[in-house]
Amino acid sequence: MTTPPRRNALTPDALAMMDTIARTGSFAAAARELGKVPSALTYSVRQLEDALDVLLFDRRSRQAQLTAAGEELLAEGRRLLAEMEAVAQRVRRVSTGWETELTIAVDDVLSRLTMLELCEAFYALRPGGEVGEGAPLAGGPGTRLRLRTEVLAGTWEALVSGQADLALGVPADMPAPPGIELKPLGELDFVFAVAPHHPLASAPEPLTDDLIVQHRAVAVADSAMRLAPITVNLLPGQEVLTVSSMQAKIEAQLRCLGCGFVPEPLVREHLRVGRLVAKNVKRSRRLAGMAYAWRSAAVPQPKKAPQGLALQWWLTQLESPATRRALLERHHPAQPGLG
Repeated sequence: MTTPPRRNALTPDALAMMDTIARTGSFAAAARELGKVPSALTYSVRQLEDALDVLLFDRRSRQAQLTAAGEELLAEGRRLLAEMEAVAQRVRRVSTGWETELTIAVDDVLSRLTMLELCEAFYALRPGGEVGEGAPLAGGPGTRLRLRTEVLAGTWEALVSGQADLALGVPADMPAPPGIELKPLGELDFVFAVAPHHPLASAPEPLTDDLIVQHRAVAVADSAMRLAPITVNLLPGQEVLTVSSMQAKIEAQLRCLGCGFVPEPLVREHLRVGRLVAKNVKRSRRLAGMAYAWRSAAVPQPKKAPQGLALQWWLTQLESPATRRALLERHHPAQPGLG
């Protein structure tokens, strides 16, 4: 009897055979379910054992009792069978226009709550691309979502460098190169805020730059690696504490480690209860124009939708003014959700 190589022995049929024997509890029952005679099933198991050089079943038991090696093969085999089925499902869905993976770069100041709600709605899509009643399709449309948190120019860089398919929160005045489309997301209001025990909290308003420069600023580092980083509202000669996220900046200002402009929706609750104090400054209050941008299919490919269905779905959601507003303003669970 020729023993097949180990790699060739571990076929989907062999793994399914192991699963059937373990599930039915006997070779005879498994043979009936598989439409084989017991001797043929026994022969197949022995071929698999010879190829792997292990004993998979304890021959001393009248039942199909697995050895430790058999238990391991069964567990891993079931996992591999599930993965193969998942790959087959994804391939079928890709053939209908759903992308295998969609990467979304999200600026640090946008609402995480809203993004996760959008992900929930995406994963609840039915096979036809619509949310329907009944049990949702396992894994949604089969597209893997990858969310990247970026800061300032890093959001734009992720898109133009090809690391993201969709970017939310890019500066609205960015010139779009060929292959990139851009639409307005809205304006984000920034306020100058300090802790109530910060020296500037009791200073007369409006605060001048000459006064502000005497106090440490807290800044969020731009996440761009290749593009020129964007610096916003820092004064020449001002001491700066640099942190990695807007949330860290807010925490630093709550601890009186510095001052600076922060998005009003993110600190609205802190301002309401007095943990932060908003101060008028001589400079005009800053409204940041934000946009969303995506990689368009400049040259449509034959037999393929010019734009993937997953990206189309996200762009459709962004056409809603309520969704755009929620991305900019909804940073607390008690606030209204998507509409």
